[in-house]
Amino acid sequence: MVSRKHKRTAMYKNLQLLRSITNSHAHSKTSIILDASKYIEDLKRKIDVMNQKFVVAQDSDAQASLPQVRVEAQEKGFLIEVFNKRSCCGLLVFVLEAFEELGLDVLQARVSCSDNFHLEAMGAKVNEGDDEVDAQVVKEAVLEAIKNWSEISEK
Repeated sequence: MVSRKHKRTAMYKNLQLLRSITNSHAHSKTSIILDASKYIEDLKRKIDVMNQKFVVAQDSDAQASLPQVRVEAQEKGFLIEVFNKRSCCGLLVFVLEAFEELGLDVLQARVSCSDNFHLEAMGAKVNEGDDEVDAQVVKEAVLEAIKNWSEISEK
């Protein structure tokens, strides 16, 4: 008999604790448990939203860490500028290979790779008889080179 009373008292205390944690105003056991269930579902939903925001933030950080590219058509070729706030070991090789694949000669270049990565290059078409290359094609080739470099450097 005493055991039942202790169990009932313990159950009542636990229900009151559950009621206070979930901010429930219910009085019956069933209502308190239903409120707690809703509270748990709400917490799960909030966690899912936070996880989604976290993934989006990570993706935007990853995008922000990729170098910025600017290509401008000039009279005798293209002015290509690649900039990143951090040093990018090996990126220069990938960019120069992209130039080579496009048939661009590097006429002049300035590169800094110490604290950040900054490339300014003037590129011109080697053979005038080849397919015409515009600034957008050059930019896409450099972005593809950056993507390839990024995939390899992550490993």
